[in-house]
Amino acid sequence: MGVDYGLKRIGIAMTDFLRITASPFCTVESVSLKKNALEIVEIAESNDVSTIVLGLPINMNGTEGSMAEVVRKFAREIKFLSGVEVTTVDERLTTVQAERMLIDSAGVSREKRKGLKDKIAAALILQTYLDMQAAK
Repeated sequence: MGVDYGLKRIGIAMTDFLRITASPFCTVESVSLKKNALEIVEIAESNDVSTIVLGLPINMNGTEGSMAEVVRKFAREIKFLSGVEVTTVDERLTTVQAERMLIDSAGVSREKRKGLKDKIAAALILQTYLDMQAAK
């Protein structure tokens, strides 16, 4: 399961049975770190997820900002609440890429892009992880 954690919305993606392709799954509204973690764990458990991949927001210069620390706290909360493996991948530009895809390919209106871009960004995060695992 891929997760694009945001302060307003959380995008979620899932992979196929063979772990080859990531697909957008859903978007949930962000409430609080603990409640968000509980919801992610519930979604993971109801979908038999063994690994949660969180996008880690790294600055373009390679440093971590305050949002990266929030994501790390979120990861620790998920680990505390469940037995699911949690890992992170660099998510630089995934939201920008997702929005560009929606504008260029689908011509989706600004209002509709809000929820869609988060779950597409989650799919890009998860696909990055899947590709890294396949290359091993």
